[in-house]
Amino acid sequence: MEGDAAPSNILGESKAGYVLSNVAEVVERILTFVPTKNLFRIASVCRLWRNCARRVLRTRQRFTWLSASGSSIYNEHVLLRTMTQDLENICMLPQTALLMVNHENFSGSVSHRHGKAARRCEDEVESDPAEKLRRLLPSSCDIMGIVTPGIVVTPSGSPSSPPQEYEEGEAGFSLLFPAMDGVTIRPFHFCKKTLSETAMEEAGLINNPDLKVVLLFDYDTYKSGGGRFLNKLLEPLSQSNVLIVGGQVEDVFCINRTCCSPRSFGAVGLTFSGSKIQGASVLVDQDINSPKAAEATIQRLKAANIPEKNTMGFMFACVGRGHNIYNNLHNVEADAFRKIFSNIPLLGFFGNGEIGCDRIVKENYTLSETEADGLQHSFTTVMSLVHFG
Repeated sequence: MEGDAAPSNILGESKAGYVLSNVAEVVERILTFVPTKNLFRIASVCRLWRNCARRVLRTRQRFTWLSASGSSIYNEHVLLRTMTQDLENICMLPQTALLMVNHENFSGSVSHRHGKAARRCEDEVESDPAEKLRRLLPSSCDIMGIVTPGIVVTPSGSPSSPPQEYEEGEAGFSLLFPAMDGVTIRPFHFCKKTLSETAMEEAGLINNPDLKVVLLFDYDTYKSGGGRFLNKLLEPLSQSNVLIVGGQVEDVFCINRTCCSPRSFGAVGLTFSGSKIQGASVLVDQDINSPKAAEATIQRLKAANIPEKNTMGFMFACVGRGHNIYNNLHNVEADAFRKIFSNIPLLGFFGNGEIGCDRIVKENYTLSETEADGLQHSFTTVMSLVHFG
C-alpha cells in the first residue's frame, strides 16, 4: 500500500534518506531540476513525492520549443527524430503543440535517400508522421501541424541564439505550450462545411472579449470559393481589438479533417485569450528590399514595449522574399530581428501568402479599422511578438 513516505529500501537508513522521506521543501527543490517525464515516474514512489511533483509541475508555465535542421539519416523528417530524443528532457507538460516543417521528406518518401542508409532505416521509423507525434506527445495535448515551403527557426533552448531562415533543406520546430494561469489556448479548424458563427464562437474567435491573438493558417484557398471562405473568416476579426497573423501553407496535419472533401480548402489556427497576453506586428512591405529598410520596419515593434521574457517572435514571409528580394543576401530579416530583440526566439515560415498588418494590442492603444482584404498580402513579411505574461 502506498504510504506517506518513501520506503526505506529506496532511500536507505541515513539522514539523507530521512530528509528525502519527510521534508517536502527539500524534495520539492530537488524536483525542480527533474524533466517532466521523469517527474511522473518519481510521483509513483510515495504520497510525499507525488504531492511535491504536482506542485512543481504547476509552476512550469513557460512555453518551450524544439527545433531541428539538416538532413536526417533516417527515413523521416529531421524534426521527428529530434523530438524523439529531446522530449525526454523538457521541463513542462505540453497542452498544445504547434509544429511547422518544410515539405522536404515529411511524407515519409525515400525518393531522395539513396543506398544502404535508406534501406537500413526503413524499419526504424513509422510511416505516418502524425501517428508518431500522437505517440510522442501526451494524449491530452492538442497537436496542430503545418507544412510549408521554408522554415524559420531559433535553435532549441536558447532564445538569444541567432535565428536561421531555411528556404531550402529540412528544418522544422515544435512550439510547446503548457497550461498557463490566465491564458486560454484553443485550436480550430474550419472548412467550407464547418465554418459558421457558432463554430467560430466555440473556437473563441467571436463574442470573446478576452481574445488577444489569433494565429491563422489557410490552405488551398486559391481554389474556387476559397477567397470568399477566407474573407468570411477574417471579416469579424479585421475590425476587432485582436492581433491576427499567419499565412497560406502547403498542408496541415494532426487535425481532424474528416469533414473536408478531398482537396478542399480550409483554415486552422490557435486563439490566445487572457489579460496577460500582449501582441504586436509590423508588415515588411513588398517594396522593402534592403537590410537597412527591413531593420527600420522591424524596429517599429519596439513601440509596443513588450517584455522580452516569456515572449515569442513569429515571422511569416512570402516564399518569394528571402535571398530573392535582398540581392542574394541570406537571413536578412531574421538577422534584423535578432539585432533589435536580442533575447526573444523567432519561429516561422516561408509560405504562399501572408496574413497581418501593423497592429499593437494593449490596454491603452488606438486601433484603426482594417478591412479583411487589408490583412491579406503577397511578397511581404509579417513580423510579430506575442507575450504570455
